[in-house]
Amino acid sequence: MTDDPNLRYNDLLEITRLPLSIANAECMNADLDPGFAENGFAEPGFAENNSFENEMLMNININHKAPEFTLHDENGNDVSLKGLKGKVVVLYFYPRADTPGCTIQACSFRDTYQQIQKTGAVLLGISPDTPKAQKKFQEKFKLPFSLLADADKKVAEAYGVVQEKNMYGKKVMGIARTTFVIGPDGKIQHIFPKVKPEGHAVEVLAYLKESAKGAA
Repeated sequence: MTDDPNLRYNDLLEITRLPLSIANAECMNADLDPGFAENGFAEPGFAENNSFENEMLMNININHKAPEFTLHDENGNDVSLKGLKGKVVVLYFYPRADTPGCTIQACSFRDTYQQIQKTGAVLLGISPDTPKAQKKFQEKFKLPFSLLADADKKVAEAYGVVQEKNMYGKKVMGIARTTFVIGPDGKIQHIFPKVKPEGHAVEVLAYLKESAKGAA
């Protein structure tokens, strides 16, 4: 087995899978706002003919310096990447709070959160929502991690996840569901593009465990 955690973690996904509750009724019953697509925030993967026109046209890649940011969290407190220097940061971009896929994804991270913490990583969700919306989402599903409000999508643009998509034959700009692992040195350590909500948290946890072994 290779010593590279970017290659090795996939081999361990099956043996690290957890009895997640991501398919519970609470998560599955989140409502999708019918007007969401019209505003350019429609959630990928939960509508027919909804696909990104281009491949992941990232501004950044592995080993690049992660773009700095300072954003309000769900409580209105500032969270900056600079303030997390020296720690591994899992930054996951999602289209909108309290929509079906984003709820499934958030609940799966909730259910693996304690194990993610044991790896020493800091988990942050980020979407083009307000702090108020993030707070409501966090409380509704008892999410134990911070949610950052990127309402103007400037951070999403810096990370290259605002992309053109085709929804019902109409081209709109939306958030490509993407997760970045940022190393203690502030550089991009790993990128999970085209994320599927189901099982993604287990995938991230497996990578973090293997990365921690490689650093030991």
